[in-house]
Amino acid sequence: MGLTPSYAELRDVKLQTVRQVISPECYDRSTARAMFWYVFDLALYLAAITGVFLSHHVALKLFFGFLAGCTVAFMFVWAHDAAHGALFKSKRVAEVLGTLFMLPSFNMYRLWSYGHNKVHHGFTSFTPIDWIWRPLTPDEYAAKSPLRRLVYRLERSPYTCALHYLLRVWWAGMVRFKPDPNLRDRHLFSLSKVLTLGFFVAYSALAYRYAGGVFGVISAVILPFLVFNYFIALFVFLHHTHPDIPYFDQRQEWSNTIGQVYCSTIVRCSALSEIMIHNIMIHVPHHVDNRIPFYHLKKAYLDLRREYGQYMHEYRFRFSTVFDIFKRCKLYDYENKMWYSFREAAVLRLNLLRKAA
Repeated sequence: MGLTPSYAELRDVKLQTVRQVISPECYDRSTARAMFWYVFDLALYLAAITGVFLSHHVALKLFFGFLAGCTVAFMFVWAHDAAHGALFKSKRVAEVLGTLFMLPSFNMYRLWSYGHNKVHHGFTSFTPIDWIWRPLTPDEYAAKSPLRRLVYRLERSPYTCALHYLLRVWWAGMVRFKPDPNLRDRHLFSLSKVLTLGFFVAYSALAYRYAGGVFGVISAVILPFLVFNYFIALFVFLHHTHPDIPYFDQRQEWSNTIGQVYCSTIVRCSALSEIMIHNIMIHVPHHVDNRIPFYHLKKAYLDLRREYGQYMHEYRFRFSTVFDIFKRCKLYDYENKMWYSFREAAVLRLNLLRKAA
């Protein structure tokens, strides 16, 4: 986590200029490779769910339910790439397979794609538009009700960060989302909701009947859903949050290149972990160009590092590092580009009140 040059140096660099250093082969799509990982992820999920249905011991059901939640996260990452058009030339194929892979997470492919592709990738870390993991300022936090402050604290805890994805993305961004009445194909958003609801009801009924009643539903349906939400929330938090990474609320300070290169991270994990999560933590090349398939992200990362490595925030995944990031990145001063812990913000506010008195 060494010192990095100022992000201002990237303000006038076009994103297309950055993309030019990526090797053409990084854009090659292989239907065979995409389908291999589709079948692989699906097999893992079905194996875990079979364990839930066939196990009679409570601990085993919970164990297999936890594993199912992990595999749901793997499937979601695959569907995420499909939604970007990185895996198939056919949008129809991508949507059908991606929709099926998002069903176990109860995410709605069409709704998720609409928000993620247009908002998050279009305006990464520009908080008036990209609201995912937007940090509050110390004053904004102090003005919140006790309940809202508690929710915010839970969201920014390494133990309960799943709450952020549940409340901000799944509930507000999909379940309760109402598209513009003038938007073409808006009926497809409703269809996505109905399809997901139908899957949830049918799957819950199946789990209740054959996996052990209420506890079967908890193990096969609810627990995997919660585990998935935890991992996705954690991944996205680490993708764009770091003590050295700024957030912006003024358009003139931000640029697309700054958002994609400087405000995204490279978090290297074990070789097995990177395989299982489809390289999603090698995130800068994905933001520079989301058409790159997940199986080419390492190659694209090496290309980018040669020319723009000094602007990239890279570290090894360690629990101590993750906990430190969560501890330090609680509240944010957008004017001075400074992170505060809750304690630091409280001391700052107290000192200001004393000076004012």
